[in-house]
Parts: sequence; C-alpha cells; structure tokens
Amino acid sequence: MGFNSSEDHFDRLPDSLLLLIFNKFADIKALGRCRAVSKRFSSIVPQVRNVVVKVDCVISSEETNLNNSGKNRGIWNYLMRIMMGSIVRPWHALQHILGPKKSMVAEVSHHSPGEVLKNFKEVQNLRIELPAGELGIEDGVLLKWKAVFGSTLESCVILGASSVFNPAKDKRDDNRDSEKSWLLQENGASEDDDTGNIPESFYTNGGLKLRVVWTISSLIAASARHYLLQNIISEHPTLENLILTDSDRQGVLCMNKCQLQEFRDKPLAASATSTRTQVPALNMKLWYAPYLELPCGMVLKGATLVSIRPCEYPICKETDGFLAGAFEGPFKTAASLLSKRRTYLLEMNSF
Repeated sequence: MGFNSSEDHFDRLPDSLLLLIFNKFADIKALGRCRAVSKRFSSIVPQVRNVVVKVDCVISSEETNLNNSGKNRGIWNYLMRIMMGSIVRPWHALQHILGPKKSMVAEVSHHSPGEVLKNFKEVQNLRIELPAGELGIEDGVLLKWKAVFGSTLESCVILGASSVFNPAKDKRDDNRDSEKSWLLQENGASEDDDTGNIPESFYTNGGLKLRVVWTISSLIAASARHYLLQNIISEHPTLENLILTDSDRQGVLCMNKCQLQEFRDKPLAASATSTRTQVPALNMKLWYAPYLELPCGMVLKGATLVSIRPCEYPICKETDGFLAGAFEGPFKTAASLLSKRRTYLLEMNSF
C-alpha cells in the first residue's frame, strides 16, 4: 500500500481520542495553539476537562485603563489591583517586622484567567498559577501556607521559619553544634529539651509578634485569592477541583466539588473593604522549635507550624497527615516533626 503524504492522519482519529490527548496537554496556551490548527480542533478543545492557567505577564497600575474594567478582559485586572492595594497599605506598618519586601504582584496578565477560560465550558479540574507569592519576606525566611475554602475559610496550615539553611552546602558543619547550643541557650532551652516548650524569650523578643504577622498576612492573601474566584466559579458549573497557587509555591488555595457548590449556593461574606472574603473567628494551634534539624540535612531556625480552623468547627486533634499533607518535600517532614511537639492554643477574632 502506498503512503499518501497529503492525507491528514488526524482525521482518522476519533474525537474521543483527540479529547484524551488534549486533556493531557492541560496548559491553556498549548490548548489555544491547538485550537487554531483547524475547525475540528477548535470544536474539540473547548471540551477539555483539565486546564492549567499560568499567569506570567504582569502589568503596572499605570498601564491598566480603569475604563475597561467592565469588560471581560479587565475584570480580573481590576479586582487584582483593588486587592493588592488593600494589602499593601497596611503592610507598610509591618515592613519593619517582615524586613525588605520583594516586588509585589500588582496585576495579572492582560488576558485574565476569567477571559481565557470563557470558551472552556466543561472544565472539571482547574489550576491557576500566579507569577509569585503576595507576601514579600526577607531573603532566607521561610513562609508557606495552604488554605481550604468553601464559601469561607475551612482550614489553613502555615509553616514558617526565621531562617533556613543546609550546613553541608553552606560549609557550616564545623560550627553547627556550637551554633545550635548558642541558639538554644539564647532561647532559654537546652539540647536535651525536646518537649516543644516555647521559651520565655519567644514572648519578649518579638518572636510571637512576628508569627502573628505571618499568620494574618497569610490569611489575608488566602482570602483575597478566594474573593477573586467568584466569576470563574459561577461561570463554570462543571468545576470539581480548583487550585490557585503561585510560581514560588508560597501559598496554595484548594476547593473540591462540594466546596465549590457551597461557594455558589451561599452568599459570599466580604470583608469591610469588599476586596477579600471575610475571615471568621478562628481557633489556632501553634507548634514551635527554636532549632529543627531535618533528615535531609536542612536546618530551620525558629520553626513554627500553625493550624487554623473556624471557631464554629469542633476542636479536633489534627492528624499527622492533615498537617504534613499541606506541604511537599522537606517541608512535609518539618510539619510532621513540629506537630509532635507541645501544642499551644490561640484565638483570633473575625476580620
């Protein structure tokens, strides 16, 4: 049988197989290019169930025209600008605590996630990735969070450390023991103390205040992301799983099928500024270690784990999987180790 070079072999593939292939692509830019190939592709691509949207083009406030905010392409930009403005202002007062800030994400791309998703009507699994985390922190400081939302916050886990280093890579092995002893002594602890007791100095040298700032900042970032999802969730009733994260993997917001439906059914409780979801009154559990060595060789100074749930939820013992499952790699191990230490209870009013 001869080979006909003019034959389009994709025409021999059933639509169901092409759809399976497109679902493997996921990336919305790749899908957009596929859609431009032919009328057939253009009719199949909008049926994909798995979509990843990476927001990699940022613009300044001066470049954004407020007159376009009512149009589809401007709504995400408009909301993002308002959101970031509400966060940046109060953070000026906290800047001396957090240290030098990295560049904030003032806007998202010219083509907002809401716009590029408008032709995808059967999306079930959606992942949106922002250019970078909202929280500007000093170099060397660790701050990661994962929040689960329905119509409001359901849970949040925050992992922080005043510094992170690897003695082997940093060529600091010779000084590690003396540095550990000095740090423990400075914090009023001993090398044999593995009870997780928070030293008195933690309350007097600004350690607790700094961690409260980390917690509030993470909750503001999470609730602002949640607020921005209104249009996307309402316009895509097929959604079953949604993740909103950033390229730095600083923060992750998750919603499953039931939580997405609750979000659609319940009125959104906005904060006083109406630029983020209101954070309910919270119960918090805190674990602390002045010096935490991980099996991989990484060392966390001032390691802190915070588990957060609304006060209306019954207080329960968090499983190791719930806390450690919020993070990956060595940070998963850090959360697991911290959760075995002494627990401290805190409360926070709604804001």
